[in-house]
Parts: sequence; C-alpha cells; structure tokens
Amino acid sequence: MPVQRLKKFLDENDVRYVTISHSPSYTSLEVAASAHVKGQQLAKTVMVKLDGKMAMAVLPASYAVDLDLLQVETGASSSALATEAEFATLFPGCELGAMPPFGNLYGMKVYAEQSLEANADIAFNAGTHRELVKLAWKDFLRLVQPVVIKFA
Repeated sequence: MPVQRLKKFLDENDVRYVTISHSPSYTSLEVAASAHVKGQQLAKTVMVKLDGKMAMAVLPASYAVDLDLLQVETGASSSALATEAEFATLFPGCELGAMPPFGNLYGMKVYAEQSLEANADIAFNAGTHRELVKLAWKDFLRLVQPVVIKFA
C-alpha cells in the first residue's frame, strides 16, 4: 500500500494522523531512533503463518513475537514466521518489510500485542523505509479491528 493510498484511506475514514519522514532505516529500532519515536510506541509488522495462512502480528518495535504463545492464544495448531519470499508479492507498492499493519485491507487477520494498548498513539511504517504514520490507537482499533492478545 503506497503512502498515498494509506493516507487516502485514513482521510476517507476521518482519521487524524501525522506523517513522519526519516532517513532510510530497515530495522524497527533503527526506524524508532531515526524518527525519534519511542520503541514502545512504534508498531512493527511481523508476518506469520498460522495453520499455513498468512497473518500480521503487530507489536512494539522493542518486542519479539513468541510464536508458541501466539499459537496458544490464537488456537492455531501451527505457527511460523513467514519468509520474505512468501509475502513479497502480497503488498504491491510497498517496500519489502515496510508494509503498514492494515492486513484487513489485504484480506488477512491482524493480531495486535496487548501491550500496545498502553499507548494513546502508535506509529508504523507507511509502505516505505523512509516514512511513518502516527495515529491514535483507538483509530487503529476502529479501522483494522485486530484481535488484541498477548504474544510477546
């Protein structure tokens, strides 16, 4: 989802947001530092496979996905990290690894780590390794309707 498409979607849904440009960064902690956003507030998107189906796990930049806990919490019989080759073509217009956590727009389930609820706002990659979008957590919940569970 290119940045303009994401912004259009947010505008159409009356969401207030801010875009943050930063120098190219490729890990979530580099992005947080470059954009001057707290690691807890920066939401990273990790692609996982639950029972062989692609899904998004959204969690703070400073956390790691616990696949065993994710499997238990979702009731899946199997869980694994997806490889870049498996999801590279699923997000046209997005740079690899910079897809925003809007899996609902791509027909996939989104799981949000419950620790994100402690934030009034979250920031996330907007389809590139050079720009973030920051919006209210409540707006993210309304638009994406993720399953909020503990998995990190």
